[in-house]
Amino acid sequence: MHRPVHFEIHASDVERARNFYSTLFGWKIEQWEDQPYWLIDTGEEGPGINGGLTVREGPQPDREAAKTAFVVTMDVADIDRKTRDAEAAGATVVEPKMPIPGMGWVVYLLDTENNTFGLFQSDENAG
Repeated sequence: MHRPVHFEIHASDVERARNFYSTLFGWKIEQWEDQPYWLIDTGEEGPGINGGLTVREGPQPDREAAKTAFVVTMDVADIDRKTRDAEAAGATVVEPKMPIPGMGWVVYLLDTENNTFGLFQSDENAG
């Protein structure tokens, strides 16, 4: 079986993206040597993977554009609070909170670089 081991965020404004994800999720994002690439440490608690942040090649996607990459979804304890935090940090909700019956709640947002990401809160009573 093949499992994801790394994710990558493309950004037109790397500093803005670093600030967004560091503030919202507490991720440690540091430049890798003298490369135009930043390593993302998402922490050691529970399951998860680390990633990278890189300069976007080409124009920033239009907010209405179809998704053209995998969407990364973060596990959160309080989806409503984290959605408000994300909006305060510059995110836009594109698919409001919805139940996944028997599993939990999910919401999809656009970050400051118009990349889609998700938030998930476990709740077996969702539905």
